[in-house]
Amino acid sequence: MKDCIPIFTVLADENRHLILKLLLDNGKMNVNQLTDNLHLSRPAVSHHLKIMLSANAVSVEQIGKERFYRLAMKDEIEKMGELVELMKNIIRIIQNKI
Repeated sequence: MKDCIPIFTVLADENRHLILKLLLDNGKMNVNQLTDNLHLSRPAVSHHLKIMLSANAVSVEQIGKERFYRLAMKDEIEKMGELVELMKNIIRIIQNKI
């Protein structure tokens, strides 16, 4: 379940929640579009996107001079689903012992 740690890092920050929501609502966006919507500095948005890229929460596509980001969390959602099932099993075991 160590595979889930990067996505928890992504989910641990409110600004990254907002980026995820914007990408969910808009499909793909570049750094300038995200910066305008978030009222964060461009370096701050780029920092968050770097973390999200390393966790495979987003993907990037180069179109001309622009880099567009979009959600890419399918595998991470599946991993989290497996973690939830594991936790349910642990809870059942604990409840049966109490």
